[in-house]
Amino acid sequence: MTAARRTLLTATLGTVAVLVAFTAPLANLNQTAAGLDAGASGRTWILSSMSIGLGAFLLTAGRVADDFGRRRTFVAGAVLLAAGSLLGAVAPGVGVFVAARVLTGTGGAAVIAAGLGMIAVAFTEPLERARATGLWGASVGAGIAVGPVLSTWLGRWSSWRDVYAVLAAGAVVLALTASGCNESRSAHRARLDVPGVVLLAAGSSSLLAGLTEGRQGWTRPLVLVLLGAGVLLLAAFVTAELRSDHAMVDLTLFRRPAFAAVTVAALATGGGIIALLSFISGFAGLALGLPPTTTAWLMLAWSGPSVLTAILSRRLPHHWTGRARMGISLVVVAIGQLMLWGVGTGSGAGRFVPGLLLAGVASGVLNAALGRESVASVPAAQAGLGSGANNTARYLGSALGVTVVSVVATPSGAISPAALVDGWNRAALVTAAVSLVGALVVLLVGERRAVAVPAETLSRQEADAA
Repeated sequence: MTAARRTLLTATLGTVAVLVAFTAPLANLNQTAAGLDAGASGRTWILSSMSIGLGAFLLTAGRVADDFGRRRTFVAGAVLLAAGSLLGAVAPGVGVFVAARVLTGTGGAAVIAAGLGMIAVAFTEPLERARATGLWGASVGAGIAVGPVLSTWLGRWSSWRDVYAVLAAGAVVLALTASGCNESRSAHRARLDVPGVVLLAAGSSSLLAGLTEGRQGWTRPLVLVLLGAGVLLLAAFVTAELRSDHAMVDLTLFRRPAFAAVTVAALATGGGIIALLSFISGFAGLALGLPPTTTAWLMLAWSGPSVLTAILSRRLPHHWTGRARMGISLVVVAIGQLMLWGVGTGSGAGRFVPGLLLAGVASGVLNAALGRESVASVPAAQAGLGSGANNTARYLGSALGVTVVSVVATPSGAISPAALVDGWNRAALVTAAVSLVGALVVLLVGERRAVAVPAETLSRQEADAA
């Protein structure tokens, strides 16, 4: 196996492992909550805690990978992923389990950000990179597909804890495999921006924790303090980065239309289809009486096609720009979400399949485009940062989207089948609107680029991005 292929295999398997960990509680939430004696608030934290680790450290992990070594950061992330998963497998209560999920998210952040950065360095030829990032995009769908099915199967066979034990063992193997990959880092290593790291992690964590707690009541003092602290800390982070001579994040990257477009597309992906599907398992079980195995297969109806189309996306015409692929894919995803609207209390699993299949096909193309554009929209030395920023947007969008969906779907906390069905239909419309707005912004950002930049400069930029 060549060094490049070993890197690709390691990075894609790492992404699969992280997404399996992320989606594992979705299909057996009731069983997990019962095993941990978790109430309503605890159930919310079970679903949201890994997002806090991911959202708080993805951007930091990307910068650390660029400056201190992408392989080294990947291995460290895999070790943290193993430790968090093992702690989750033996957690005696919901508090320890939530802490384990945050640790798992922190390790997962390093694995995803460093892994995509490793791919960008290993594959520099445009067609090879398109194929590699297509496979990476497929790994996102594969992880989402495997997670609910694996956790449901292991839960029925033995215990809901077993999936985390399996993840811990897999992450150890992943760390050992990554040790054989080539090391890479930016040629110009900067000093670690400690204030930036602390402010970003603290601000993101506070904001996401506030959103999680807010689902139990938005006017509670704890919620207001967390949200206020999050906003203030993130504002301080922006100020510190603008004044620093060795900033962790080059905020001028957001002036690049290509970078802005891929960031918005990732945010819309998390706040749109991912947020809606995070609700489907609990909804289908409580409102429609579908068993966990059926809801796990429903997730597969979306994620399965995305694996195939992500791999095949490299065969799309080369003159289709990344902007066009992201914008059009988001439109098709929104159409699939609209097909999920109109569910009734007597609907069966088959009612969801056409919309999920369509959204899944488009999601595969979208995931591949996100992987490619996130590293193509930044200088080559900042590939890890580009990956980290893109995935931060995805999981921040997911956290925000899940909060919005929970408020829209159950505004009064009612859980009767009729109320849940009405809530699902509202959530389908709202998340479809998020996807459509994201598509519009992506396409408009690209249009502004075409108007503002001279043709000869645009050609050079597109060649560099490819």
